[in-house]
Amino acid sequence: MKLTAADIRALRADDPKSRERDFAEKHKLSEAQLLAAYTGHGVTRIKSDIDKLMAVAEGLGEVMALTRNASCVHEKVGRYGNYRGGGHAAMVFNREIDLRMFPSHWQHAFMVEKQLDNGMRRSIQVFDAAGDAVHKIFLRESSDLNVWKSAQVALSTDVQSPELSVEPRVPTEPAKYAPENVENLRERWSRMTDSHQFMMFSKKLGMNRLGAYRCVGEPWTRRLRPEAINQALTLAAQDGIQVMVFVGNRGCIQIHSGPVQNLRSMGPWQNVLDPGFDLHLRLDHIAEVWSATKPSAKGDVVSVEAFDKDGMLIAMMFGTGPEWDVNDRPRWDAMVAELPGLQEEMA
Repeated sequence: MKLTAADIRALRADDPKSRERDFAEKHKLSEAQLLAAYTGHGVTRIKSDIDKLMAVAEGLGEVMALTRNASCVHEKVGRYGNYRGGGHAAMVFNREIDLRMFPSHWQHAFMVEKQLDNGMRRSIQVFDAAGDAVHKIFLRESSDLNVWKSAQVALSTDVQSPELSVEPRVPTEPAKYAPENVENLRERWSRMTDSHQFMMFSKKLGMNRLGAYRCVGEPWTRRLRPEAINQALTLAAQDGIQVMVFVGNRGCIQIHSGPVQNLRSMGPWQNVLDPGFDLHLRLDHIAEVWSATKPSAKGDVVSVEAFDKDGMLIAMMFGTGPEWDVNDRPRWDAMVAELPGLQEEMA
């Protein structure tokens, strides 16, 4: 039987402490449908126009930006700025909040006011067509409430229904190979002048990221043990190596550039709890970890990348490069070279 908005609110009242994502999955809802049920009860449905949302985000001042997937949550405190729009891809490019966004997946948006024990929590939350979270913006004490209130009026949609229809979730594409193109892949890989070229030519050759990694082999890729991503975090913290940590979903990728310092394990989660940056990584979801070396005009770019059992990219790590204050790529590269490999024949 389909749950009504009133049913959802009643169930939530009996289970107020579960995380939104966990509660939604338990009751076979999307997270967006859970929020929509509270329309008129602290929730306002708003336009999902990325240009307008980023203009509001810039005006709010200091906020917390959150991007996640099923296995990792990435949180950054700072200000939005230097927004560059685009039909296929858009970006916010600064040291505090660094985002790569894909507007076609910004389908449902809400402004949320939720009363907590320590006060009112306000957020802008964006979801894809399946109702999965794409990006969230949480206000902080210093955020501009006048901008918030104006946006509630300016961005409000004509339809404020507590019912929300969503599309089926698109499954993760498993590792995709084209064995007949492996030599071509290796040749093109060796001629890369920008690491961003990788996705374009691998797709043209009939492969995706994980499939290409499995095919191309050394010296370009090396399979590591599943615990290697956690070891990379730990060693970077111990040695003071500044890193770039990418976490994303189909609609948004969020990047931290700088140190990782305070690591704290809690059950299956490894957590980075630093001023201005939190990371929450489910280690038990990691099935494969790869080190990938991609040539560029400014030297090789070395990553450590974690995937789940379905082939979904959970998180990526790099050393910070010369575009930031500290070029820690040489120290990062040396550290990655010492991470334990996994010698295994791949199908």
